[in-house]
Amino acid sequence: MRVQRSGTDGAGSHTLKIVRTRYDSPDSQRLIDELQAEYVWRYGGQDSTPVATGEFEPPNGLFLVGYDGAAPVAMGGWRWHDPETSGSVPGSSPAEIKRTYVSAQARGRGHARAILAELEQTARASGADWLVLETGQAQPEAIQLYRTAGYVDIPAFGHYRHAPLAVHLGKPLTVS
Repeated sequence: MRVQRSGTDGAGSHTLKIVRTRYDSPDSQRLIDELQAEYVWRYGGQDSTPVATGEFEPPNGLFLVGYDGAAPVAMGGWRWHDPETSGSVPGSSPAEIKRTYVSAQARGRGHARAILAELEQTARASGADWLVLETGQAQPEAIQLYRTAGYVDIPAFGHYRHAPLAVHLGKPLTVS
């Protein structure tokens, strides 16, 4: 599936082609490596959240890569989150956003918002009633993106539930 989304950086229009792909595809892995390097720069270490490729394969979840021309520049995925094991996650069918990222050279063009919108739409269409995520205080741009998209503070959950710099956000998905 391919979805066209547009944004602008003030200098002109940019189109992002969003493609469903595998978490372990070469383009996904290249962007994941960039993201992990960013975590090292911002936090001093990589994200150690356990993630398995199959968690992002339908019907367990979904992974997206966004292309600006032929270049992979953005990504994000969602996976089902079991409310029985986490306890504090809202909703009866929550999904968790993971690995949302835009390459440094492609920022400021609306690509993160386009990926987020597609994650929300696909999760909703798959039956999710909430999207939840963990981010960190060293990522103020991400926090601003999520808050302006309607995400609110939720109780701590997941791998970083006891981390002092962690920020836990969620958004109810309404039927459109």
